[in-house]
Amino acid sequence: MTDVFADHRELLFSIVYNMLGSVSDTEDVLQETWLAWSSRDPAEIGNPRAYLVRIAVNQVLAHQSALRRRRETYVGPWLPEPLVSAADGAEEVVRGESVSLALLVVLETLTPLERAVFILHEVFAYQHNEIAGMIGRSPAAVRQLAHRAREHVQARRPRNRVEARVQQEVTERFVAAAFGGDLDALMELLAPEVTLWADGGGKSVVGGPRPVHGRDKVARLLVARTAQPMEGLDIQYREVNGDPSAVVFVENAPFAVMVVDLTSDGSQVRDIYTVANPDKLSRVRKEP
Repeated sequence: MTDVFADHRELLFSIVYNMLGSVSDTEDVLQETWLAWSSRDPAEIGNPRAYLVRIAVNQVLAHQSALRRRRETYVGPWLPEPLVSAADGAEEVVRGESVSLALLVVLETLTPLERAVFILHEVFAYQHNEIAGMIGRSPAAVRQLAHRAREHVQARRPRNRVEARVQQEVTERFVAAAFGGDLDALMELLAPEVTLWADGGGKSVVGGPRPVHGRDKVARLLVARTAQPMEGLDIQYREVNGDPSAVVFVENAPFAVMVVDLTSDGSQVRDIYTVANPDKLSRVRKEP
């Protein structure tokens, strides 16, 4: 039983994390999934993979009300906990199913069932009838949920992923302009309708009470925040949820993760996601 669970743990982590956007909550769900799994007779389980996924998905859905209440009292914008890759590419999590931080933010606007169906169908390629058996709905109901979720996501975020090379280049230009206090360069890089999301959870000076909209406001705020030099500043470029991004360290401790989302042609920044809540950076390690 232990070996079978271990064989499927990375898959379960990816599914649950994409449904929750929180590593700590994902670990809690996996623990409960293990308890349900280990209490069963293996002879009664015909398809261990399907059984484990079904248990994990339903554990997520059962916790949604509590999670939503907790996020309603969160200080400032809530962003998903970033998955930061090691510099050498070694990973504990399957990256083939990585969902970008920007898409995870959009998924937060779906209902729990819509998000579950979207993740299972669009990311992990489960068929509607398989999902129906997992969540106790009819295939017709699942198709309707999938249709609503897909339309909502496409309206908020068309599915056109910019090349990693372009993402890396623009990210480096943005970071150089922001930390160099170059207002003109920022004004050129930022799209007119850009939004800055800064998640500090009330525990970081980087966080703000609400998102900031508009090129002029965002550029001036970024320049103002970096006007005072920080001792021991070090910026490393790493993959965050599969996208080239910037990880900021101050005196060897993680200070912020910065992810930029680009316009469809990759020429400008339309969203900036800064995760600075230290609770969400506790797993981030500085590379030599």
